[in-house]
Amino acid sequence: MARNYVTFVIPTGYWKPRHDYLTTISHAVASKLQMGDILVLSEKAISVATGRIVDEARIRPSTTAKIYAKLWMRLIWGYLLAPICRLSKLTTRRLRAYPLQEGAAHKQLALSHVGFLGALRHGSEGGIDVSNVPYSYASLPLKRRDEAAKNILETLRRTNPIDMTVLIVDSDKTYTWHNIHICPRSTTINGIVNLGLLAYVTGRAFRLRPRSTPIAIAGKPLSVEEALRAAALANKARGSGSGRTAWDMAERFGVGLTEVTWESLTKIKHRPIVIVRRILG
Repeated sequence: MARNYVTFVIPTGYWKPRHDYLTTISHAVASKLQMGDILVLSEKAISVATGRIVDEARIRPSTTAKIYAKLWMRLIWGYLLAPICRLSKLTTRRLRAYPLQEGAAHKQLALSHVGFLGALRHGSEGGIDVSNVPYSYASLPLKRRDEAAKNILETLRRTNPIDMTVLIVDSDKTYTWHNIHICPRSTTINGIVNLGLLAYVTGRAFRLRPRSTPIAIAGKPLSVEEALRAAALANKARGSGSGRTAWDMAERFGVGLTEVTWESLTKIKHRPIVIVRRILG
């Protein structure tokens, strides 16, 4: 249960492309880790640091992508799926006014990376994310996520060889019903099933328990429930950075949807690292 755990948020600066995140993580947590700790890290922060970003302004959308933006997003999501998924009135209004030019480029990126079915999501398609990144950039999911987790663990063990776990997570939700766990994106965690759009619609419509999705693990093994619990605790402690969505981020800075700058993001306190520790007794 959550009361048996304590979280320690480790603030850092914003990780731009080519940032040495391994050194940053090592220096930030070296004196804080204890035996059995779970070190939870943001996938997006690592994706940006490793250059897994794409400028959507350079993408030329296909006819299919334009149909996705105008018909699927504005009509199907805006008037049919939004009520089924119990989306807020604000989110529903945003979907009904989905930006056609920028939206089509985004959908083209989704079609190229996660395919026809993955692009059906209204956001975070297959782990693609446009929040907490500047201008018209989108961050892509990590390609070798298990390798990234292992590299972090090996880096930490050079100076602190304790028994611990490294967990990389995405804020996109996994939905739980009893011991069944479904999510809308790929993950290497055994026991979580990727059902794409169906997972999101089912989870939201039936109000299944939502928790952030663990996507890679290294070190001391965790059960699927332990991994989900740690991901949820870390997400709650971390907050949403500059905003939960691209719309929220733009409103926070008082600019257009694709006008947030690198400089603006560097002024915000970022929390890509969270230590989750179980309290005994």
